[in-house]
Amino acid sequence: MRFSVASDLNYEVKKPSVFVLNVEAAALRRQRVLTESLNLTPALAVDRYVEGESGTRLVRVSVEPGPFSVSYRGDIELNMLDSDPGAVAETPVAELPLDIVHYLNPSRYCESDLLARFANREFGGLPPGHSRVTQICNWIYENVDYVAGSSDAETSAYDTMVLRAGVCRDFAHLGIAFCRALTIPARFASCYAWQLDPPDFHAVFEAYLDGEWYLFDATRQAALQGLVRIGVGRDAADAAFATIHGEIEFKGMTISIAPTEPTIAEAPTVRAVGIN
Repeated sequence: MRFSVASDLNYEVKKPSVFVLNVEAAALRRQRVLTESLNLTPALAVDRYVEGESGTRLVRVSVEPGPFSVSYRGDIELNMLDSDPGAVAETPVAELPLDIVHYLNPSRYCESDLLARFANREFGGLPPGHSRVTQICNWIYENVDYVAGSSDAETSAYDTMVLRAGVCRDFAHLGIAFCRALTIPARFASCYAWQLDPPDFHAVFEAYLDGEWYLFDATRQAALQGLVRIGVGRDAADAAFATIHGEIEFKGMTISIAPTEPTIAEAPTVRAVGIN
């Protein structure tokens, strides 16, 4: 499947500031960037960095006071791994690659240690594998209300568990925390999401199963086969579309994603979809 993605971000910079942008589609084995452009207004020199395993692409730019805008356009080809969920097993900790092991640890927004007792009581007795992570997503979908404005940048997985309300970011954090509590490596992923209404940057999570990273979306708001991955990290702190050091006013953004070839629209589904 091929998609055209776009994002436009607008700021008023109050004092000299440094932006670290993460809006470009990741460079992955199963996600190929066909064409793209990143335009800054005013035009400024940038520093670039690509994280090897994750394909996350960061751009750093220093901006003087005044209006500042970021415009990204990309044509992306997805060739996702579509596996039989019943055949996707969990990987024992002793067999995990060492560069994956840190995704078992608690992080700022994913307090798996605080949620371990509940996770093990609720999900510990389920058959291990892709189906267990799906059951985690089912529980979140059925027990946490999706309510815009119900959380903020400080809300963690533990907070969401207490409040039983949140947005995509919170659903992803809770799924990650539950997985880690069950010794399933999990990480946060930001995406352009086909069929998400209204269009926005979307947060999902990935679980490491049987040697692959598989996508999960407990909100059920976007089709897994239409997620164009941008960045990943331990939690949202590692995958913000813009990390800003300075004083700015955010003026707004527009996001879009559309297929560039005839595509049958599919309802959000639970599938074994691998991306890396």
